[in-house]
Amino acid sequence: MPKIIENLRTRLLQEARKQIAERGYAGTTVRSVAAACGVGVGTVYNYFSSKEMLVAAFMMEDWQKQLDAMAALPKDRPETLLRGVYEALCAYAAGHRDLFSDEGAAKAVSPGFAPRHRMLREQLSGFILPVCKGDNAAFTAAFIAESLISWAMEGITFDTLYPVIHKLIS
Repeated sequence: MPKIIENLRTRLLQEARKQIAERGYAGTTVRSVAAACGVGVGTVYNYFSSKEMLVAAFMMEDWQKQLDAMAALPKDRPETLLRGVYEALCAYAAGHRDLFSDEGAAKAVSPGFAPRHRMLREQLSGFILPVCKGDNAAFTAAFIAESLISWAMEGITFDTLYPVIHKLIS
């Protein structure tokens, strides 16, 4: 009879996250995650089809937390909304900085980068759109979203950015 391990999916994700922080992307394998969790490699594949999917799963969980935080922001207070979106984006970027700067990880995800980037921009645009005015509101929201992504990766403070953004939404 197979052994039942409670919360195995969660444990696998936590271990993968830990190993990537300690060993980097290339130094983390499905085998090393399985061994640390005391399960066979095949058991990991019952949950995740590859190392890339294992990593994507914990990154997606983290992104969903940021999306939930953004959804709770007040739509009628532009500066508060935009600051909150930017802070959520910065928190996510900071939490995954090791992966974003890892060449091995970049090679693994590069084939699907463009569609995921577009999806990210569209998600952010959806939060930003309510504070944009005029005939070009959708374009303005997308432009601000793209800018926030770039600025978050550069570590620029929101207080530096807001005067520019304010001109775009006024």
